[in-house]
Amino acid sequence: MDETTSIKLLEQHGIKPTSNRIVVLKALAAECHPTSITDLEHSILTIDKSGIFRCLVLFREHHLVHSIEDGEGGLKYELCHSHGTNDDDDLHVHFFCERCHRIFCLHDTPMPQLAVPEGYIIHSSNYLLKGICADCASKEVGKR
Repeated sequence: MDETTSIKLLEQHGIKPTSNRIVVLKALAAECHPTSITDLEHSILTIDKSGIFRCLVLFREHHLVHSIEDGEGGLKYELCHSHGTNDDDDLHVHFFCERCHRIFCLHDTPMPQLAVPEGYIIHSSNYLLKGICADCASKEVGKR
């Protein structure tokens, strides 16, 4: 993602485009999978962990990113593909591989529709499947 696109995306979400925010947004856009703050900290050497965290919190508040429980008690972050400004309408299933510890977005797997009791309001959901990814499974078959 180039700087002009980054600035436009931040502005579409009501976020002032500072240099740190642009750097964090570009780093998130470069990732193929949801990423942790630690991973971002290793790839962004010019901003400390607290600065990255502040950007992610702001991005979440403005629905530019969403967070995913990573299957091991932590959080990972990814850009919302819908780019809506009012809610997280980029809901999709995630898969956590118990071997390689990566998270995959399963965009083509439909989210189940759940009924909640009257009076409850859902703002977001996190649907995480755990198992062995296709890459790890194929390596396991090759060992046999």
